[in-house]
Amino acid sequence: MSLQRTLGVAALIVGTAAVSFVFAQTPASAPAPAAASATTTALPAAAAPAPKPESLADAHAQGKPGDAQAGQAKAGVCGACHAIDGNSTDAQYPKLAAQQERYIARQLAMFKDGERDNPIMAPMAAPLSAQDMRDIGAYFASQKVQAGVADDSVIKSGPDAGKKYYLVGQHLYRGGDAARGIPACMACHGPTGAGNPGPAYPNIGGQHAQYVVARLKAFHDGLVLGKGDWAKPEMAQVARNLTDDEIQALATYVEGLHAANGDAAPKSAAAGH
Repeated sequence: MSLQRTLGVAALIVGTAAVSFVFAQTPASAPAPAAASATTTALPAAAAPAPKPESLADAHAQGKPGDAQAGQAKAGVCGACHAIDGNSTDAQYPKLAAQQERYIARQLAMFKDGERDNPIMAPMAAPLSAQDMRDIGAYFASQKVQAGVADDSVIKSGPDAGKKYYLVGQHLYRGGDAARGIPACMACHGPTGAGNPGPAYPNIGGQHAQYVVARLKAFHDGLVLGKGDWAKPEMAQVARNLTDDEIQALATYVEGLHAANGDAAPKSAAAGH
């Protein structure tokens, strides 16, 4: 029976002016009309439509910052798949607890706009406003993610044969592989996987390994989220050089990744630490 490890680290969205029409000149033989201003007919001013962002994926930049309390009521329907606190128990659905507010809002906008193809999420996101997306994001961001565990089973074949999956994952996450053009994951997602709220890099610490594997394989096969100027090719560029074993290794490392009381190194659950 392989040991299991819980990994803890210190540090994972024209103003229309009133148009005036001065009727065409009357024939020269006709009496001159009254003052021009008296014959001017103005159409009612129409309300200017709000400028549409280049992509609804930028909806996270609209409206005011999310309200977690308002978001809790709006996120009720999300609980069926993601759990009410965002700690989903079905690994095909990602954990949303502690996820970045702006990242969640951006993904919801992409589902709504069709920039991220998902037949389940598209109708869920369709009725949401930009503010709804921010509020839902704020609610899940306020929840605490429950970290999973990473096992220490051994890779059986290939260039990493004999090495433990989580250790291969740890090496790539923290150091990358410059020779193959693979940057360290922590450069964007942070040493604990908490992500970066500024550029909305997601929190991945504690995420289900099964979900991470599915996403990394999709990126490896060329998936790019977003369109045009809003496309985000970074993950496709990173994942294309990963082997299947490395994808599994990263996924299991990430599942157990979390901040643990200032601990600087992974601790073994089996050892009782």
